[in-house]
Amino acid sequence: MIAAERDARFREIRDKVEAEERLDLEDGLFLYEPNVSLQAIGELANWVRERKNGNVGYYNINTHLNPTNVCVYRCRFCAFRKDLRDENGYAMSDEQILHRGREATANGCTEMHIVGGLHHQRKYEWYRGIISLLKENFPQIHLKAWTAVEIDWFRFQTKKSFRWVLEDMREAGQGSMPGGGAEIFHPEVRDQLCEHKANTPSWIEIHKTAHEIGMKTNCTMLYGHVEKAYHRIDHLMRLRELQDKTGGFQVFIPLAFHPENTGLSDLKKPSGLMDLRTMAVSRLMLDNVQHIKAYWIMLGIETAQTALAYGADDLDGTVRHELIYHDAGAQTPEFLSVDEIRHLISEAGRDPVERDTTYHRVIRDPNDFTQWHSGASVDVSTSEVVAC
Repeated sequence: MIAAERDARFREIRDKVEAEERLDLEDGLFLYEPNVSLQAIGELANWVRERKNGNVGYYNINTHLNPTNVCVYRCRFCAFRKDLRDENGYAMSDEQILHRGREATANGCTEMHIVGGLHHQRKYEWYRGIISLLKENFPQIHLKAWTAVEIDWFRFQTKKSFRWVLEDMREAGQGSMPGGGAEIFHPEVRDQLCEHKANTPSWIEIHKTAHEIGMKTNCTMLYGHVEKAYHRIDHLMRLRELQDKTGGFQVFIPLAFHPENTGLSDLKKPSGLMDLRTMAVSRLMLDNVQHIKAYWIMLGIETAQTALAYGADDLDGTVRHELIYHDAGAQTPEFLSVDEIRHLISEAGRDPVERDTTYHRVIRDPNDFTQWHSGASVDVSTSEVVAC
């Protein structure tokens, strides 16, 4: 395609976006072509980002809890999992879990992000007990827990339905679901990465069921390994299709693959330019998902900060005790302070706003940072601001 044709094709896409018309597969593939201006794509994605979310950059104060790294699966991209007899394998005790909850409370956390391995000697009741233990002792903290892969494993353990597991976990105290385990949906790629764990239909059915019972979830895509542009766009369109049906996804997080210490260590990690292009294309394709997150743990602080001008409106949070991506070679800090993350957002020209897991503004006691409550939905606030 010559430059004039390429420019004309991009104008067609820009006109569709500005008219709030949906992009199709061919549009998405065109945007991934390397000779299509990243700057132009970023400007268009930023326009959509500001139309949806104004000039705000969201963050939360959260901690991660990975109860065990022992796992029955051997996904090629994972550096976190350990065998049962591995000297570095672990399963946390109740006291260790309670200690993490006390630490989260003392640091003003509004969320615990709970995911881990599928330990074949730990019964379903152990996993459920983690949720109930934390909810009973720290009732204000939102428990964002268990990927679809774990829910699928719990279904296998209990011989019950996805709905039964989700409703039982919700009764124990689970508040929402993270989006992990999606990886890449297309079987050409998924079978190379994780052929034995929850497949694409199961992942979609689990999130659909969660949405049906009123549980909000996140969605993700792991990119930068063996997949191609077609697989990424196919993945985004499948997420968009489910969102059309349920409206239950609250944020999309593109996850940059880290190859170190994995079965794919011969690959190079995606470049910063690929990170930004994927962020921008995701914002343009996912017209029905309100928020796009630049997960600084995986992207690196500088790229995540830049992504706030390429479609992202959220940096995630302080992220204490993240293990999964650091085990895979992430060189980012162990956590960021509130002042640091607010500075990153402000330096990018955005207005930092603390939100809770379900995107409500967090209101802090000015005399005691650890005391807080959730206010109005940030999406309502943003729409009012834009309307004014």
